[in-house]
Formats: sequence, C-alpha cells, structure tokens
Amino acid sequence: MDDMHVAVVERKVAALDAAAAIEFVSDPRFGGIAVFVGRVRDHNLGRVVTGISYDLFEPLALRIFRAIGERARAEVGDSLKLYIAHAKGELGLGDLAVVVAAGTPHRDEAFRACRLAIEAVKHEAPIWKQEHYIDGDSAWSEGCSLCEEQHEMQRAQDSHGGTAGHGHDH
Repeated sequence: MDDMHVAVVERKVAALDAAAAIEFVSDPRFGGIAVFVGRVRDHNLGRVVTGISYDLFEPLALRIFRAIGERARAEVGDSLKLYIAHAKGELGLGDLAVVVAAGTPHRDEAFRACRLAIEAVKHEAPIWKQEHYIDGDSAWSEGCSLCEEQHEMQRAQDSHGGTAGHGHDH
C-alpha cells in the first residue's frame, strides 16, 4: 500500500526521525495524527542502563510490519496512512528505538491504529534487544517489558487472591 512506510534503520547509517513520520502520515483529508516514539531509557527492572543493541531479521521484520499495517487498515478503515520504523544496531540513552505514526480522518482511528501497530511490533516482530548496564554487564531482554510488568502485577494479585488475567491487549 502506498499509504504505508515500513523501515529498519541501521543506527550507524542514520537515526529514526519522528518528524519524517509525521510528515509521511500528514494528509489534507486527515484531522487525526497519533505518534508513538520509543526511546532508550536509563534504567530497566532496577538496573542502570547505558545503552541498547537491537538485532533483527530485516526481511521478516519488514514483512511483519506490512502485515501489521494491513491489520490496522482492516481495523480502522481504508483512510489510513501508517509509518513503522525500528532501529537496528547500537543505541545510546535517549536515542529513538521505534517510531510509529498513524494518520486518519479522526483521532479515534489514529489512536487505535497507532496502538495496534506498536503493540503488534513489540509482540510479533523478530527483534532482539540486548541491554548494556553501568557495571559492564549486558543481558538479552526476555520479551516485552510491559508484559513482564503485567506478569509481576498478576503474581502479586494472585498471591493476594486476585483473579485478573494477563492479556496482550495492553
């Protein structure tokens, strides 16, 4: 679809550009633009982070990004422009890791498409994250950190008699 941009950006070559994403999804027909920008933060799960390395299988990642775009279009309608880009390589604190933008006639569709796309990227794309810590150690991430936080909350609720389950609708 001409209204979709998917990319993997090698950090040694270029940085992700949120302004380019907004420009791509901008259209005179659209009043709603939603953007998600994921940045490298300085901590995770109680450890001080100094940087992250992302590795991915680019051909499959791009195919999955396009399939995500088709699902978003099926969800919100044909009037959608979608931008999905993920970084590859070594990133420092504050660097952009992922940019997703959606443009639609109204805000609700833009929010829904953007949320669907970033959640699907996090759960489905063949992307591996290695965190580097201040003590010189590093570790490969064991999945979506939001999922891990949800699992921790679930364990706490279960130990106190709660019954809520973990779904991937976050």
